[in-house]
Amino acid sequence: MLASLFQTYPTFLVFLAVPVALILTMLFMPPFIRFLRSSHIGQQVRDDGPQTHLVKQGTPTMGGVIMLIAVVITIVIVGYPTPETYVLLAAIIVTGALGLFDDASKVVHERSLGLTPKGKLIGQFAIATIFCIVAVNFFGIEPTVPIPFVANIDLGVLVTVLPIGGGIAIPWLYLIFVDILLVGMCNAVNLTDGLDGLAAGTVMIVMVVMAAIAFRSDLLEPAIVAAALAGACIGFLWFNAYPASIFMGDTGSLALGMGLGCLAVLTKTEFVVIIIGGLFVAEALSVMIQVFYFKRTHKRVFLMAPLHHHFEKKGWSETKVVVRFWIISGMCAAVGFSLYFASSMLGAA
Repeated sequence: MLASLFQTYPTFLVFLAVPVALILTMLFMPPFIRFLRSSHIGQQVRDDGPQTHLVKQGTPTMGGVIMLIAVVITIVIVGYPTPETYVLLAAIIVTGALGLFDDASKVVHERSLGLTPKGKLIGQFAIATIFCIVAVNFFGIEPTVPIPFVANIDLGVLVTVLPIGGGIAIPWLYLIFVDILLVGMCNAVNLTDGLDGLAAGTVMIVMVVMAAIAFRSDLLEPAIVAAALAGACIGFLWFNAYPASIFMGDTGSLALGMGLGCLAVLTKTEFVVIIIGGLFVAEALSVMIQVFYFKRTHKRVFLMAPLHHHFEKKGWSETKVVVRFWIISGMCAAVGFSLYFASSMLGAA
């Protein structure tokens, strides 16, 4: 819609996506919260979590539904979607639907665990696999992993071509890498979503950087999607800031994580995104280290995992943990973007 009016100003369209998604999120969220409260649909808090979080029991959840609706409407208003946009949005929305089913299961059965871990992983791997195959065969994404200033690793050395249509290539090594990356980001963002405003704030920072990277890569529509996701996170923060009036749930966190991973594939920043999303990686690693070490020694490395709970146990207030993690996320994003930018500049030269 607006893209036809401002097609000579692509930068403006990317910036415009932020306030549009922000405003839509802030408009739709209050009635959604009222609906959830009247329907007694609320968060189920884990008994083994911090005791201070028990007061959050019953807080409305599934705010990710409104965030995704706002993003889709923003894309319709601001841009003219390309095939890449449709596939990117499909991956995000289907992952959000998986999270929604998980959230609904928790609410219906009144427990903190919804789908089984195996069920969620199967769904996430299926989405990641389809996205990777489509990206490679229809969007011309090379099965390589560029590591700035080091090497461009070719993971397309083991390929199977299926006799479908003109032939569907499956680069197995790259597919495995992308599956791990996308599923890992999904669950890393999901693990980060444990404090009021933590996931929304950190994802907002990361998506702003991904929008800049996509724009510099001449990928206008993915840049608009990233900007819309950032705007939705900002709008959601109004209601999710401590003390939260609503949580995004797995609906939001899994979708945002998948969106981050898919954007990395489209912009060929599969390695750099690990630095940009370094906070998410740290949160996921803290859980993996804790589980592995506890199984072997019956002792804990951290007072509690994920990492943000460790600092709560050390006496930091929830807001202090959140703000400091925002700062760390900003530092990681800045380092990752600087690395990408310097590499692209030298490559262009």
